[in-house]
Amino acid sequence: MAFTYIFKRVEKKYMLTQEQYEYLMERLAPHMHPDRFYESDIRNIYFDNTDDELIETSLTKPAYKEKLRLRSYGAPEADSLVFFEIKKKYQGVVYKRRISMTRDEAYRYIESGELPENLVGNIPVEIDYMIRRYRLFPKAYIGYHRIALVGNNDPQLRITFDDEITSRYNDIRLESEEKGEQLLPENAHLMEIKIPGAMPLWLAHVLSEKGIYPQSFSKFGTAHIRRKQQFLYNQKRYKMAAGF
Repeated sequence: MAFTYIFKRVEKKYMLTQEQYEYLMERLAPHMHPDRFYESDIRNIYFDNTDDELIETSLTKPAYKEKLRLRSYGAPEADSLVFFEIKKKYQGVVYKRRISMTRDEAYRYIESGELPENLVGNIPVEIDYMIRRYRLFPKAYIGYHRIALVGNNDPQLRITFDDEITSRYNDIRLESEEKGEQLLPENAHLMEIKIPGAMPLWLAHVLSEKGIYPQSFSKFGTAHIRRKQQFLYNQKRYKMAAGF
């Protein structure tokens, strides 16, 4: 059965070394516990157009930006639930709107442009409008392993740790097991703190004790930049080989 999900929150990212990661896991233990989906294999298809309009705009760090992705948890079967998500960010606040459908329903929609008949409400309409407005199609696969914690006293406080972040631009099906390019150095971890408002004082102290500060990092953005750099490098080698 399809369902929708809407939230508004602030998200801060931090790039951690293995030492910082181990330190934080120890210091967070008295205040947080494993989320009900503590460990997960997250797979995403990111959408864009032939001009890479959404990701190029996002990389300029505008006050407002938006993206569309299709997400699964693990390798989905034909009838497994997957999630179309519109994620918007305005002046540092993240708004996410999500709706579910089966994997094969999502693939049929991508190919035919016809939404499943059982979907109701505004979110399917928004997704369809966004796809048509920007002429979006599946552009890149981004996958990673995630550990998620939730606050003992504040269930709206969530902290996630992502590693083994990979990207690929060929065979971007969610169920594919093809290996992609690693986006993080070995033993690096991407931490995200997700809160509806101000950060708890105890958490701010834990971070400052180890000199851990926010850092901008986009998984899709990093993959896109590397792809562009590789394209320019290949183009330069071709011109040199051709004698230009």
